[in-house]
Amino acid sequence: MGQITGELFDTMAVPWEYFPDEEAAIEPVLQRAQEYLERERRPYALVMRKGTVAPCPLSNRTAAPRRRADRVDGPDWETCAAAVRPSRAQALARIIEATPAHNSVVIATTGFTGRELYAAADRENQLYMVGSMGCASSLGLGLALARPDLHVVVVDGDGAGLMRMGNMATLGAYGGGNLSHLLLDNEAHDSTGAQATVSAGVDFAGIAHACGYAVAVRAATLDDLSEFMNRASADGPRFVHLKITTGTIDDLPRPSITPAAVLERLKERINR
Repeated sequence: MGQITGELFDTMAVPWEYFPDEEAAIEPVLQRAQEYLERERRPYALVMRKGTVAPCPLSNRTAAPRRRADRVDGPDWETCAAAVRPSRAQALARIIEATPAHNSVVIATTGFTGRELYAAADRENQLYMVGSMGCASSLGLGLALARPDLHVVVVDGDGAGLMRMGNMATLGAYGGGNLSHLLLDNEAHDSTGAQATVSAGVDFAGIAHACGYAVAVRAATLDDLSEFMNRASADGPRFVHLKITTGTIDDLPRPSITPAAVLERLKERINR
């Protein structure tokens, strides 16, 4: 275990070196890594060997207790499951209406969600995840903590949510009232062939409630989604679960703007 780490980085074309075991060497190593990151916009790895650092006592810092939602709002589980399901494009249109570019950021999970958001309206306040399945909520939490002045909206899918379900506990513990987590659930990995997920039996809103979200909502209609989006801010993160249909719009384009350009554009937008 760990013996082939360097070989793995070589195979992935990720430059790496060992983390130094002498204090004087640390700054030059970090400087090399930083220069590479800024120049190439790609990862640089530091491998820490056992015994590199001295033992240090850890402080048991935990998230401060917070008041979770009293209940899951919206229709019951059976009503939501049986309702006529909107399309992803229809849901994204409602999300766009409620996220003005001057004070909000929309982070779309990988696959059809990001591509349909791009096709509907390619705005400066949007980020389309490429790969990194399940990590949109982690990225959204980090941005929401760093920029409490922004309304950060994470648009997740059922496959992504299931893959990184532990993220919901972290969002429930640390997320603020400026973070909205939306999960569009079509019970399939749509962009890779619509293979079924197990979400048909998963009450995501109930999980969000148990994880400490300040607001947890089951939505049955697009109007339920709009009502959630326009709801007043809470003391902590908000969550909504909406069932949607499988499939996508005709002639769905791929973004013509590169991921790096999307990132730079977003940074410029929020720093203005």
